Amino acid sequence: MLVQRISAFTRDPEGGNPAGVVIGDYLPDEATMQRVAAEVGYSETAFLAIAPGSTVAEVRYFSPEREVDFCGHATIASAVALADSHGPATYEFRTRPGVVMVSTDLEEGWPVATLTSVEPQVKPVPDGLLEKLLPLLGWSPDDLDPELPPALSFAGAWHLVLGLHTLGTLSALEYDFTAVRELMLAENLTTLQLVHRTGPDTFRARNPFPVGGVVEDPATGAAAAALGAHLRYFGIVQPPSEVLVTQGIEMGRPSMIKVNIPAEGGISVSGNACRMS
Repeated sequence: MLVQRISAFTRDPEGGNPAGVVIGDYLPDEATMQRVAAEVGYSETAFLAIAPGSTVAEVRYFSPEREVDFCGHATIASAVALADSHGPATYEFRTRPGVVMVSTDLEEGWPVATLTSVEPQVKPVPDGLLEKLLPLLGWSPDDLDPELPPALSFAGAWHLVLGLHTLGTLSALEYDFTAVRELMLAENLTTLQLVHRTGPDTFRARNPFPVGGVVEDPATGAAAAALGAHLRYFGIVQPPSEVLVTQGIEMGRPSMIKVNIPAEGGISVSGNACRMS
């Protein structure tokens, strides 16, 4: 089984978020996909079944410890891999949450892919969740930015979006891996989307992913899409608009994620991708 290793949301193999990509005529069985994802060791490995000449792919995503319904950075990486093998096109990814359309192109000579999420959802944070979570992150309610209200946001997977007053608080993040993992599993959360607004249309993000056995992701397309849905829902931006999310800085793997927010419908997330050296 050929596993392609591609880093998403970067033009530098030392940056971005690496993903495994397996493309074939059929999907392996679940046990095999889980084993391969654990062996690869990246936060996600995507498995695609696509017929020759087709632009429709069945896609499933596995972290080292469990299957995940949707993963943005592995989608971007997979689209770039498909463009290499099948040619630039608009592909239909059939994922567990629904159909995700993904287009591929060149940007200044570099491969770029854009995904459009399934219909987003935003809902209030369950009672008591913040009271349990914030101490595990080393934070208090005073650390939160009232102009970025906490909420659960979905654009293929559920994420808790928390805005921070200061970049210093975000940069100094340390957390109780086991306790946060157990709480997130109980609340059906895929990641935490922790952000600081650095400008009118720019955000810095960090993204703990303990439910997948990963301390932190350096680039998270699904969470970026969820952030776009959150910004639209609360009227923090006026669509149509584009925001730029930088992530992975503290990990030494800088990433850039473009998020296009239309007035309605799915959120679009764009980024470059490059093969790992």
